Amino acid sequence: MSTKKKTKQETLPKEDVTEELKKEDSNIQEQEEVTLENQENEKKQKTKMKVAVTAQVDVEEKVEKEAKQNKVKLEEIVNEKEIEKVSNVEKVKKSHKTSLILTVTFFTIILLFLLLSTIFAFIVSKQSTIVHGVSINHIDVSGLTKEQALEKVSNALAEKLTQPITLKHNEYELTVFPEQFGVSFAVEESVNIAYDKGRSGNIFQNNYDILASLLFGSQINAGFSYAQDTLDSLMSEMEINLSDRFIESSYYVENNNLILSKGKDGVIINRDKLKTNIIFAINNLNCNIDTITIPTIFQKASTLDLNKIYQEVYRAPQDAYYTTNPYALYPHVDGVDFAISLEEASNLLTNAQQECSIPLKVLSPAVTTNQIGKEAFPDLLGSYSTTFSTANVSRSTNIRLASNKINGIVIMPGETFSYNQTVGQRTAAAGFKSAAVYAGGEVTTGIGGGICQVSSTLYNAVLLANLEIVERQNHGFNTGYVPVGRDATVSWGGPDFKFKNTRNYPIRVVSTVSGGRIITEIFGLKMENEYEVEIQSYVTQYIKYKTIEKKDATLEKGKTKVIQSGSNGCKSVAYRILKQNGEVVSKTLLSQDTYNPHNEIISVGTKEVKKK
Repeated sequence: MSTKKKTKQETLPKEDVTEELKKEDSNIQEQEEVTLENQENEKKQKTKMKVAVTAQVDVEEKVEKEAKQNKVKLEEIVNEKEIEKVSNVEKVKKSHKTSLILTVTFFTIILLFLLLSTIFAFIVSKQSTIVHGVSINHIDVSGLTKEQALEKVSNALAEKLTQPITLKHNEYELTVFPEQFGVSFAVEESVNIAYDKGRSGNIFQNNYDILASLLFGSQINAGFSYAQDTLDSLMSEMEINLSDRFIESSYYVENNNLILSKGKDGVIINRDKLKTNIIFAINNLNCNIDTITIPTIFQKASTLDLNKIYQEVYRAPQDAYYTTNPYALYPHVDGVDFAISLEEASNLLTNAQQECSIPLKVLSPAVTTNQIGKEAFPDLLGSYSTTFSTANVSRSTNIRLASNKINGIVIMPGETFSYNQTVGQRTAAAGFKSAAVYAGGEVTTGIGGGICQVSSTLYNAVLLANLEIVERQNHGFNTGYVPVGRDATVSWGGPDFKFKNTRNYPIRVVSTVSGGRIITEIFGLKMENEYEVEIQSYVTQYIKYKTIEKKDATLEKGKTKVIQSGSNGCKSVAYRILKQNGEVVSKTLLSQDTYNPHNEIISVGTKEVKKK
C-alpha cells in the first residue's frame, strides 16, 4: 500500500497529491464513521434483540408459572369435588337410612295406635255409657248411661228455667222467669247425640270422636225453642212502661173528632238484640246472668203535617148501588170533612201542648148500603132461629136492641164482621136493661143480659152459610137455647164473635124478633158449586157438679136453704159437614168446648137461737 502511494507521488504534481490525500483521508474518515455507525446500529440491534429475547423468556416463564399454578388449583378443585362427591354420597346414604328408620318407626307407631284405638273403640262400643269428655250445655255427662244423662240434664235445665232474670232500663225493672216464654230444650235428642259419640261412624270416625272428646272435650248444645209471640208481647208491654220511650206523632178519628197527638223523641227496645241476650242467658248454664240491660234505639218523632192529614182524612160521599146483569154491589162511602177551617185547625195544633181535637163532620150519601133492597141479595145462604121467654121484659128488650143493631148489615167480600163493634157498648144510656147473666159460676144480673142469644143465633146462621169463623168462644156454662158446642159468648172489652165473608159477593144479615123468636138469615148470591151444610155436635164427657155451702148469719143454726140448684157440666165437639149431591165432601172440626157445671149452692144457718 505504501508502494502505490510512492508511485503516484512520483508521477503527479504536488498539489494534486495533497488534494488526493485529503480526499482519501476524507473517504477513510467517512468509511470509519459508517463503520462506527454500523457497529453502533449492530450494537443497538443486538441490545434490542437481547431485550426482546429477555422479555420473551420472562413471558414464557410467567406463562409456564401460571400454567403450573392453574394445574395445581385444578388438581385441588378436582380433589375437593371428589371429596365433596364422596361426602354427599355418604350423606345420602345416611339420610336414606335415617328416613327408612323414621318411616318404619312412624308406620309402626301408626299401626300400634290404630290397633290400640281400635281395641279401645271396640271396648267403648260395647259399653252402655257416654264416652269421656262429652258435655251437654256445659253439663258433664261422661260415663253416664242414657237414662242417667237424661235425668241429670233435665234437672239442671229445669232448674235454669226457674231462675229469675231482671230486665232493666234506667229506673225501670221487670223480673221474668224463662218458663214464662214456654222455653223447652230438646234434651232427649241431645242425649242421643252424646251417646252416639264413638258409635255412629266407621272405625276411623269413631276413634277420632273418642280421642277428640277425651283430649279436647266435646260440647253439645241442646235444641232450644220458646214462644216468640209471648216474648214479643212482653217486650211491647215493657216498651210502654219506659219513662223515656219514643212516641210517634199520630192521629185518629174518634166520635166525629180528629185527634192529633204530637210525638216525643225517645227510645224503643232493640228487640232482636234483647231476644239474643235473653236466649243466651237461658241457654248457657255456665253464665249466671241474672240481670240484663234492655238494649234500646233512639228515635226522633216526626212532625205532624196538617195539610197532608187533611188530604188523607177528607173524603167525598158516594152512594151505594148495584147491578143485576151481572150481579154486583157497590157499597156507599160516607164523606168526611173538617167542621172548622184549615186555618183554625192549624192554630189549634200550634197552640196544643201534646194533643188537640179537631171536630169533623160526616157527609152522608143519599143511598147507604143497608138501604139497598132485598133484590140485590137474591139467595138465602143460611138461616137459624132460637126462642126466648117474653115474660122477662128486660131480657127481651136487650134481645130486640141487639137484633136491630145487626139487622141489614152488609159485609163485603173479604170483610170481617165484629159483633161487639156493630152492637156497641151495652150501657143504660144505649137502652140496654139489667138481666140475668153468668158470672163466677153463678147466675147474677148485669146490663145487656140476653145479647149472647142473638150472637149465638147469628153464629149458627153463619155456619150454615159456610162462612169463615174468625173468633168465637163458648160460654162457661151450657146455655140451653142452642145445642151444646154451638153457642158464641160476647162481652164488651172481652170475648167477641167475628166472621169473614169468604164469598165473592156481598152478604146481608137480616135479623128479626117476633113472638119470642129470634130469626137470623144470611142473604147473598149462590155459587155454581154451592155446598149443602150440616152442623153436628155432641157431648163427649159429663162433669158432675159440686155442692157449695155458704154460712148465713140470718138463718137459724141447723137450718139450710138451696140458693142455686146444681146441674152437670160437659165437654163437647162440633163439626161442619159439607155435602154435594148428598155425598159428604168434607168434615171439619169447629170446636172442642168445656162447659162448667152449675154448682149447687146451699145456705147454712149460723144464727144462734135463744132458749125460752
